[in-house]
Amino acid sequence: MGIPEQLSLFAAPPIRQPIKKPTKKQTPVQKARSGTFTDNMKLPVHRWFRYSAGFSAAWVEDVLQTSHATAVLDPFVGSGTVCVAADKLGISSYGVESHPFVFRLARGKIAWAEGIDSFEIAINNLVESAMKVRERVSVNDTPELITKCYSDENLHKLYSIKAAYFELSSGWSGPINDLVFLAINSILRTTSCVGTAQWQYVLPNKTKSRVTSPYEALTLQAKMMMDDMSFMQNNSEINQAILLQSDARTLLGVPDKSIDLVVTSPPYANNYDYADATRLEMTFWGEIASWGDLHESVRQYLICSSSQHASKDKMKLDQLLNDPDVIPIKEELSNVCNELDEVRKTKGGNKAYHLMLAAYFGDMAKTFKALRRVTKAGATVCLVIGDSAPYGVHAPVERWFGELALAYGFKSWEFEKIRDRNIKWKNRKHDVLLHEGRLWING
Repeated sequence: MGIPEQLSLFAAPPIRQPIKKPTKKQTPVQKARSGTFTDNMKLPVHRWFRYSAGFSAAWVEDVLQTSHATAVLDPFVGSGTVCVAADKLGISSYGVESHPFVFRLARGKIAWAEGIDSFEIAINNLVESAMKVRERVSVNDTPELITKCYSDENLHKLYSIKAAYFELSSGWSGPINDLVFLAINSILRTTSCVGTAQWQYVLPNKTKSRVTSPYEALTLQAKMMMDDMSFMQNNSEINQAILLQSDARTLLGVPDKSIDLVVTSPPYANNYDYADATRLEMTFWGEIASWGDLHESVRQYLICSSSQHASKDKMKLDQLLNDPDVIPIKEELSNVCNELDEVRKTKGGNKAYHLMLAAYFGDMAKTFKALRRVTKAGATVCLVIGDSAPYGVHAPVERWFGELALAYGFKSWEFEKIRDRNIKWKNRKHDVLLHEGRLWING
């Protein structure tokens, strides 16, 4: 799709059309936390696996109910919050996730409608088999990250569970396999004796006061999942979610003009390495051997939002800024990226934030083009997003997103701030006050 001449950076702003937003009144605390996964840990199915990049399922349900949507899409579905919320309300949904491991975890969550008895039998057989093979399981070639995280006893038990899983999983149906796989991954941090922080980081020097035995943890996790499955099956419509291991920049597999509501939280341009979010779990399964393996296994498939990604792909600034997809914001983006290129030379880390930002907005421009293809006329798009200021150079993310959305065929946008960010960190490298909010786009 070409870019209309009247949508240049210096054109008069379009007339804003009203956007339908949730009417339910939120307390200041609820509003501030709606962009986080915190409250989901009390909710059926959502609590099965804590993914650091999630957002509030209760808020999503409110958006879905207010919009009266018949088909919803999350192009960055993560562990499946939007799809599970849509299932609960009987709304058709598509979830797109390009992180291969996270996609598999999301498949476990949307398998809530499977037979509870079949899942219970699979778990019982798994634990029984693990106990039998435990003495024969070797942990001699265990990666260093894993040995740092577990006591010898729990490590032997976890590896016996893994061995039993590989032995038994071929006999389970796909959805039951997904449920069991998710259950095992859900106990990997609770059974660790060291710090496994809320985010992705593992802290070997921090110890926990209480650690659960893997067999007990798996049994308790499965019991909680079965309770949640029963609740959902008794209180929800039939499962209608469709998960696609695809790319938000193309949305392959999502039909043209089929979506009337998009609810998502794209990666933030704040140098958080989303590929690293499940490094512990992927190392446990042998899918990666070290941090360096993450690029080939995961990072290359993701939106570029970290300097590691930009450096690994050996990106060139001129090529990124000459990407035709960023024409609507090219002048401002070029100024910010060129300033970053100069500032980084004065910093010890010399991080490639200039390349990261240029690649990030190129990737997100392609995402807005893909969203325009799959959304109906008059569709609503809501993005939970935060701005960015690497090395203290501010990038007005929500405004640039709004301009890209207009350039690729959407009608209007407005930003609703929900909280300030980076206000607690005493070692901030800059004085730019960042924020997080909801970008509402009307199509």
